[in-house]
Amino acid sequence: MSKTTYDRIGTGYDATRAADPFLAQRLFDLLNAAPGKSIIDIGCGTGNYTGFLAARGLELTGLDPSERMLEQARTKSDAIRWVQGHAEAMPFEDRAFQAAVATLTLHHWADLERGLAECGRILQPGARFVVFTSTPEQTGAYWLRHYFPRMIERSAATLPAEERIIAGAARSRLELKERVPYSVRPDLQDLFLFARKHQPSAYLDPEFRKGISSFALLAAGDELDEGLASLEADIASGQWAKVRDEHEHQGGDYLHLVFERA
Repeated sequence: MSKTTYDRIGTGYDATRAADPFLAQRLFDLLNAAPGKSIIDIGCGTGNYTGFLAARGLELTGLDPSERMLEQARTKSDAIRWVQGHAEAMPFEDRAFQAAVATLTLHHWADLERGLAECGRILQPGARFVVFTSTPEQTGAYWLRHYFPRMIERSAATLPAEERIIAGAARSRLELKERVPYSVRPDLQDLFLFARKHQPSAYLDPEFRKGISSFALLAAGDELDEGLASLEADIASGQWAKVRDEHEHQGGDYLHLVFERA
């Protein structure tokens, strides 16, 4: 994950980002870890999902390159070990953890292959590694593309292809065990890029957009202004619903990949 990226948007991040109960429970279920197991949350941010897992009896370490994010995380729990560092060079011994999670972070890794190799190194045999991400195809299909085509194109281009993740994981002795698509629910509480799939007016709010890296870092001024004006007009006319329906992706909006260390 880029330290600079989240140092820039870290202030006020928690105003729009929280552990969504459905996604957090799914993460816990996919980990299939017994109480007391040592888990690392790679790219933990301000620790929202880290805290959820710790509250269920797991022993958590949160790793993030952004000190600004970790400052906020530390205020939430002193029972979790918070460590500044990068996925590509994790400051832990071999086989230090019994499971790992990486939530909406792979696209921020400077070197995916090295990051996956590090995951294979720090995990014990039999350990699960649960990834939550969006593929380029999923992101490219979001109805947001109708209003912000260049932003969505740039955002999709930052995402590693599913096949690349699986192949890199396999080279790191991480075998794919499960693939679980996720379609955004109307009650989603973690307000990442496509969180308001069903409530388009949220994208008109600058406070909402501030916590989303695509809007904060990839949206050009003219496109943003024109896209917001067009979206506002389509919401008023009802045309937005047609745009949404035309862009529905049959493979879900996001994806959980569950690996196991051989």
